[in-house]
Amino acid sequence: MTMTQSTEIDRAAPLPRHRSVGVRVGTGKGAVTVGSDAPIVVQSMTNTDTADVASTVAQVAALARAGSEMVRITVDRDEAARAVPHIKDRLDQMGVHVPLVGDFHYIGHKLLADHPACAEALAKYRINPGNVGFKDKKDRQFSAIVEQAIKHDKAVRIGANWGSLDQELLTRMMDENARSPNPVDMRAVTREALVCSAIWSAERAEELGLARNRIILSAKVSAVQDLIAVYRTLAQRSDYALHLGLTEAGMGSKGIVASSAAMGILLQQGIGDTIRVSLTPEPGGDRTLEVQVAQELLQTMGFRTFVPLVAACPGCGRTTSTVFQELAQEIQSYIRDSMPGWRATYPGVEGLNVAVMGCIVNGPGESKHADIGISLPGTGEAPAAPVFIDGQKAMTLRGAGIAAEFKTIVTDYIEKRFGAARV
Repeated sequence: MTMTQSTEIDRAAPLPRHRSVGVRVGTGKGAVTVGSDAPIVVQSMTNTDTADVASTVAQVAALARAGSEMVRITVDRDEAARAVPHIKDRLDQMGVHVPLVGDFHYIGHKLLADHPACAEALAKYRINPGNVGFKDKKDRQFSAIVEQAIKHDKAVRIGANWGSLDQELLTRMMDENARSPNPVDMRAVTREALVCSAIWSAERAEELGLARNRIILSAKVSAVQDLIAVYRTLAQRSDYALHLGLTEAGMGSKGIVASSAAMGILLQQGIGDTIRVSLTPEPGGDRTLEVQVAQELLQTMGFRTFVPLVAACPGCGRTTSTVFQELAQEIQSYIRDSMPGWRATYPGVEGLNVAVMGCIVNGPGESKHADIGISLPGTGEAPAAPVFIDGQKAMTLRGAGIAAEFKTIVTDYIEKRFGAARV
């Protein structure tokens, strides 16, 4: 059995998804469906000043090219709201048709009313029920945003966050818990308040006339176990489409591990229709890393395919040479950099599996399981590198040019196998 066959079998029987209502976000070429039977959607967010049209356009385009299927932008003041239609126009001119999500806090009702071009240009509005308004203004301002969504036929994400949870609701629930004969701990009350805030707000939006198939819910926290508990409850109590994300996940490996652990468990249980990996970037770092991590999470779990996978051994005392590491890195970078063009040129190439192995122990076997693989010589082994194509040994490479030769072999294989799909 080839790796291609094995991968298709693995994907053939995913765990049952939480049955959510499908939500259409955007129109035309860039429109995506969130929920129902649609593939899990990757989302990201800019960190530019939205009022800076040029830098925001550049970052949205970079995120979209990296594979983000929706991009959220901050709309926090008049200058940002005025910039939104210009941002969309420039992206359209560039051929970047990704739905833009407006992130509103505190004065979203006013910005949408004062800037109808912004309200129309956005594909979705994000409302935080914890800061949409306070006391007697809360329902009025929440209703105003929902009415704008209805007027412009836009989807809405009601995104609760325990960093900005409705304090009146939380206080009331804490008081009720304190009077209960069997009180629970404060963390459990906070989780319940978060769930209630999201669901009650969604129900209120429906009362105002917003269709259920225009609503997405999220309830973000920053601790792994809390996120799992909150989303399990949301999935049990509602059939709204759910957006997953561990808020304030952190930097580097900590943010990647925490997000993957939390969302991986939920996705395996069939919970989640769209995801974002909220990484804190290094100063001047590449914002597209969060898109790459989200894609790799979905792909390694077998939910979607985005780019060809490169399997590589970790190295040990048998592989003191760095040749296999350098080749694995070169092939992986080459594939990822080539994917924007390959998607159109080589349909199905994202399902390719490549193996770059470092010694004779697992190298030949792993290479046979891949579509195309190479087993490089380890320490003390004969300077020969067998190449396997579709499970069969095809050739043996020798000498100083192994890396360059294998890269050419991979390119030729892609052209031969996936180029045929164009005709």
